Amino acid sequence: MAGTIIVGVTGARVSRRAVDWAIARATTRRQAIVLISVVGGAIGAIGEAEVLGAAQTATQQLLDGEAKRVSDAGVPVSTRVESGNPVTKLVEASKDAAILVLGSDYRGPGTGPARGVHGIRIAAGATCPVVVIPDRDLGEGMGVVVGIDGSEVSEHAIEFAASEADRLGEPLIAVSVWTPVHTPRNAMEVYPDLYLANMQATTEEVLALSLAGLSARYPDLRVVRRVERGHPSHVLAGIAGDARMVVVGTHGRGALARFLLGSISQELLSHLPTVTAVVR
Repeated sequence: MAGTIIVGVTGARVSRRAVDWAIARATTRRQAIVLISVVGGAIGAIGEAEVLGAAQTATQQLLDGEAKRVSDAGVPVSTRVESGNPVTKLVEASKDAAILVLGSDYRGPGTGPARGVHGIRIAAGATCPVVVIPDRDLGEGMGVVVGIDGSEVSEHAIEFAASEADRLGEPLIAVSVWTPVHTPRNAMEVYPDLYLANMQATTEEVLALSLAGLSARYPDLRVVRRVERGHPSHVLAGIAGDARMVVVGTHGRGALARFLLGSISQELLSHLPTVTAVVR
């Protein structure tokens, strides 16, 4: 994928991880990086101009330091300091990006959900794929996991995930999850074996159709197929915990796009199992 990688930069430690991830991708894809930081917008308070000016100066210094690291890696880089709402500014910036990279303060199981909703709202409203980096050492993860449900959106997720897996030299782990029809307690304590077998077979067929033609585009890519029973976000999170990346699609669009995200995407972003990409 050609184009520009935009990285949302803050003073948080995880921003360096986000920049590092972007550098690695830009190096192999020959992309440029734009580093963007957003400071608060003016509200007309007395003495505000001096405060905003100092914040913008300090923010530019932060970006200059990160830009030097990018430039030293041989990647073209530019910086922008914006004023206003971070969600609005980064969603607007996504219109000109191939990919938008954000850091999250989530540090893994036992630390609670990631604080704040900015990452979820940006992923919901952005017009390009959004990659969210957790604030922890990801260790020796293997594979790129992609959730597949047979929809047009999951087709986009497959293409993004396959491209990333091919870039990283990792296997693509294609996962489809089926969930039995929910029934009130005691209505059906045991599902019929034929029903369960048919659900499994139908989901396997959906997965096979979704992956058709992939080997022609990525002849060296190894694909691992997994069809599982359970809740989609729980299954994906469990498998992705040992992976380099997990990719999911989202249908979020329209007037509420900045506030609403598909439940699977939102749950994964709230408890990041690994680097998480949301694609539409």
